[in-house]
Amino acid sequence: MKNSKQLTSQQPLRIDIVSDVVCPWCVVGYRQLAAALEQTNTAHEIHWHPFELNPNMPSEGQNMREHITEKYGSSKAESDASRAQITKVGSEVGFDFNFTDELRMHNTFNLHQLLHWAEQQGRMHELKQALFTAHFTDNRNLSDITVLADIAAEIGLNREEALAVLEDQRFANDVREVEQHWQRQGIQSVPAIIFNEQHLVSGAQGVDNYVNILEQLANMEG
Repeated sequence: MKNSKQLTSQQPLRIDIVSDVVCPWCVVGYRQLAAALEQTNTAHEIHWHPFELNPNMPSEGQNMREHITEKYGSSKAESDASRAQITKVGSEVGFDFNFTDELRMHNTFNLHQLLHWAEQQGRMHELKQALFTAHFTDNRNLSDITVLADIAAEIGLNREEALAVLEDQRFANDVREVEQHWQRQGIQSVPAIIFNEQHLVSGAQGVDNYVNILEQLANMEG
């Protein structure tokens, strides 16, 4: 069998993913990687880590098209082309991007605090996926902490506790420390995917490339 080394490996592949919820390539890259992990039957464990694309974004957020124009100088035509490309690659891995003129960019510091709390209950991965969908598919207002608490409740977490976590900012320092750790490691853009704490892969590489990466890692371990 082609991937027998991966199938018989006793040690799951550790995968650290540094990402932001409002980064479209982060959800695409993860979905591509997930497809490759399934194709290769690779035993693995995923650890998500925080990164803020826009740490200086005001709490109320900003219209996404306006934000992209200000940040990158993109024209509407360039923005539309980018959205079409992202929508296409998203559909290839089963993720539905629903770009509208009303879609907003958000300050994600609260989201990362909520994810930190969810991790303590073994639910960070599930909440991360729910937040990706809430933002890009359902266009929900992630700047509103009551909406964030609703999303937490929808995956079975306690809504009142989720709201309290965001109101009292109890995990703010913890999240800042983790963000700074990855910045010190040289992570300046996302997604940043680190395999076995040694091999860094940046960006959404495509399913086939991730398959090749996983096979190379299996051969190295074999």
